[in-house]
Amino acid sequence: MNLERLKQAEADFLAQYPGGFDHPEMAALGRKHKMDKMVELAQEGFARDKFRSPALIVENMVKVVSRASMVSVFEKPKFRDYARALTLDEMDVLSTGLKEILYGPEDQGFEKMLAVLKEGSIAKWPLMTICQTYFRPDVEVFVKPTTVKGVIERFELKHLQYKPTPSWAFYAGYRDAINEMKRHVDPSLSPSNAAFSGFLMMAMEQV
Repeated sequence: MNLERLKQAEADFLAQYPGGFDHPEMAALGRKHKMDKMVELAQEGFARDKFRSPALIVENMVKVVSRASMVSVFEKPKFRDYARALTLDEMDVLSTGLKEILYGPEDQGFEKMLAVLKEGSIAKWPLMTICQTYFRPDVEVFVKPTTVKGVIERFELKHLQYKPTPSWAFYAGYRDAINEMKRHVDPSLSPSNAAFSGFLMMAMEQV
């Protein structure tokens, strides 16, 4: 990690937006993303007891994806249509995959979910990471390819090599890197990991 670049990005951002994401302009931007409502939707929809019904979990996944501002308008209907057309057995695997991602074992859950989405040719990073991003906003990371590739290059995360096909190894490594980077900047830049990624994205745009 290039700490010097990170600290410079922090200084530039705070100079432009004193208070970080508490700055009025940033707070207004945050409200557009409705982060609090999405976190509530995910935490209620994916509570442990809800997993007794795979069909309910899959429908709750559709709701989260459909309302997520971070997921593209092209991916939303593809996920909705594919998820609702799954057989009961496929819904069970997808539901179990998400449960394990959220409650463990994460790596096994990731592989289950990946296998189901691959069958529908929709195994894309945003769809693989959006639900846990809202469920555990201070820990999990949303993998948006353009942003992730930029972060890796700009901040010299040399141990990470982005690939279009989702993998648990990359996700875990990138998550560790983001949570480590957060430790070196003012807390006002990371009310959530999604917000912190937004800060990094804006920092790259100003280069």
